[in-house]
Amino acid sequence: MNQAHFIAAAAALIVAGTVPAQATSPATTPATSPANTLATAQTDATRSERVQFARGHSSATITGELRGYDTVDYRIGVRAGQTVHVSMRGSNASGYFNVSADNAPEAIFVGAMEGDTFTGASPITGDLVVRVYLMRNAARRGARLNYSLVIAAH
Repeated sequence: MNQAHFIAAAAALIVAGTVPAQATSPATTPATSPANTLATAQTDATRSERVQFARGHSSATITGELRGYDTVDYRIGVRAGQTVHVSMRGSNASGYFNVSADNAPEAIFVGAMEGDTFTGASPITGDLVVRVYLMRNAARRGARLNYSLVIAAH
């Protein structure tokens, strides 16, 4: 059975309620990878922090650390069409960030596929979420990521 047939069959079983949603593919694909979505199946901590710019400033630099499957969500209030810039430097080559609209099922920027810098117009008025994480290869070893994240909205 090829992967497309497997996914279709697994989706039918999920709809029927006989297979948990996590068992849809024998191999993680970029479109369904936990790194591409805000929902993850990990039991480790997801910390959430609101980003507040200092009075008179439109950017903030945040330093942090995470380990293993831990993730950090940075929430930033934006207006639709506002230009948002996010860049990250980290101590681990497997450390990345994604950018998503709050509660969106998929990211609008996936660092693991697109790099360490995002610049784009916000598609929404509300919160954008910048999620910092380690890829599974590093997370499963309990690796550590020290990072510096610059978030700006103009």
